[in-house]
Amino acid sequence: MSNVTCLTIEHLPLTIEDVLAVSAGECDVVLSDEATFVKCILDGRDALEHLKEKQQVVYGVTTGVGDSCTTSVSKENADQFALNLLRFHGCGMGEYLDERTSKAVLLVRLASLKTGFSAVRLELLQFLTRLLQLGITPRIPAEGSVGASGDLTPLSYVAAVVVGEREVYHNGEVRPTKTVFDEQGITPLALKAKEALAIMNGTSVMTAIACIAYARAARLVRLGAAVTAMLVEVLQVNKGHFDLRIFEQKPHPGQLAVARQICRQVKYDANYQLKDGERIQATYAVRCAPHILGVLEDSLGWMRQFIETEINSVNDNPLIDPKRGDVLHGGNFYGGHIAFAMDSMKNAVANLADLFDRQMALLVNERKNNGLPPNLSGAPVSERSIHHGFKAVHIATSAFASEALKGAMPASVFSRSTESNNQDKVSLGTISARDCIRVLELTEQNLAALLLAAAQGIDLRVRAGEMSLDSLHPELVGLYTHIRACSDFVAQDRALESDLRTLVSDIASGRVEKEV
Repeated sequence: MSNVTCLTIEHLPLTIEDVLAVSAGECDVVLSDEATFVKCILDGRDALEHLKEKQQVVYGVTTGVGDSCTTSVSKENADQFALNLLRFHGCGMGEYLDERTSKAVLLVRLASLKTGFSAVRLELLQFLTRLLQLGITPRIPAEGSVGASGDLTPLSYVAAVVVGEREVYHNGEVRPTKTVFDEQGITPLALKAKEALAIMNGTSVMTAIACIAYARAARLVRLGAAVTAMLVEVLQVNKGHFDLRIFEQKPHPGQLAVARQICRQVKYDANYQLKDGERIQATYAVRCAPHILGVLEDSLGWMRQFIETEINSVNDNPLIDPKRGDVLHGGNFYGGHIAFAMDSMKNAVANLADLFDRQMALLVNERKNNGLPPNLSGAPVSERSIHHGFKAVHIATSAFASEALKGAMPASVFSRSTESNNQDKVSLGTISARDCIRVLELTEQNLAALLLAAAQGIDLRVRAGEMSLDSLHPELVGLYTHIRACSDFVAQDRALESDLRTLVSDIASGRVEKEV
């Protein structure tokens, strides 16, 4: 790759930003050849081979899996057993994870396997690294995981690619793995005992999705504060609501940070005075915006801790102590922390969808918008009876908000006993993460609609001589300019779908965030 940094897979932990950079193609990946790092991996594998030779009971190596753990597997059949394991889990359904998310999955799984405790061969880590380097990414169905015993079914698609089966993304296309391997001169890697289980028996799909959700949620807070600042200017409400002395008396750090951004972007200072006749208090959708946005901002810290701990955890079963050679049978594949983080995130994000819908309601309602035209119509007064401005857009934001709020129901409380009651309490972390992405999508749609409406409100004020762009904070002018590059002033009724889709894409990708 050109003009990219390089991430070395070694002892040091990975961050959410590392995962995002690699998945976006902004960072290459290499596997460390440092002696102690390599030795730990080799020691873990040697310990497993020793246990296997002694025919010691090792789950998934000398035994069957799940409720079949009482079934013995001979050392002669151990390698074939690994191949069968990945094959019978090839039953994923639903939409496929996109290429970027699947690449994140591959990196997160590599991060989990690099400690030696998973007892995989160095060759497997090298193979996964090579896939990342060549941009060969497993095509993974999104549905089929209960989140404990990890992401078995979706991660089986990673294991299948290693042995040359199923499909991959490569150069923007979906193609058979074998075809791409042949073109690239890659020989599939025959998995040895435990290696298929080590790839599959973990939380890497839910965690990769969580990394992407985290970044999108963080962007929503900053953009939500910026659009609130635009509304303060457009609706001409009391800027004193954002006096930092108020928030210093309820000093949640994230809430204070949101208030500080709004305070700066509305150019508030302590000498501010309300004009005669101005309403002393705005409705909660403006006045309490820092408190609403602040819940998510204040939660991002512990969510980061949960996600990054999971990225860097050994989350398969069993574990092999590379120093002592002990086999440790446990349940690190349980995705409860990611499930809780994602259930909590989608709750906080859905509240933003609701906030943006309420803010839209203020803008379009002539009884609440302080003199702006009904539905923000840009048509001349003589034609307003036949032009409807943002009327339908508001209906759409209400629909988006309703669906987002419905999606905020925590998935993790719907645990189902499965697999002959062996997996009798499961995390549903992958469902939580997928649900969170959907809630984020809906909230980004609401934000895009609100940004279009806020820009319309600015133009209406400017055209009426009640405001000038020069009076706005430069960051708000930058945001307004970006909006106008996606959508012109609505002077007459027209379809806004294309404008909205363009702006939604810019929000989700982070292009809009650069303005603020």
